[in-house]
Amino acid sequence: QLQLVESGGGLVQPGGSLRLSCAASGFTLDYYAIGWFRQAPGKEREGVACISSSDSTTYYADSVKGRFTITRDNAKNTVYLQMNSLKPEDTAVYYCAADKVWGLRTDWTHPGEYDYWGQGIQVTVSS
Repeated sequence: QLQLVESGGGLVQPGGSLRLSCAASGFTLDYYAIGWFRQAPGKEREGVACISSSDSTTYYADSVKGRFTITRDNAKNTVYLQMNSLKPEDTAVYYCAADKVWGLRTDWTHPGEYDYWGQGIQVTVSS
């Protein structure tokens, strides 16, 4: 069974940090670009960060640039999202997604480009 499973979410105070993990089972992530998305109540799902399959080039939404870092460890079949300086507006359900492409698509923020999705994990930033 092909699965992506997110972990590491929770409640954190503004200015704090969390590290999300996205672990794959049933397939190898080596040939997949991986994106992190988030969806807040009443809002559309938005692309947060993406890492390419070929050379681990990374891209970020302007809203998280300089605060979030996406990395991959192919040996562990896992992708990470390090989130620092968290703000209340970062509160959302976070999803990882896998796109079977060598490199990265230009429109990496489009959810329809991705083949597999995790179930999502809640991140709440509040004092």
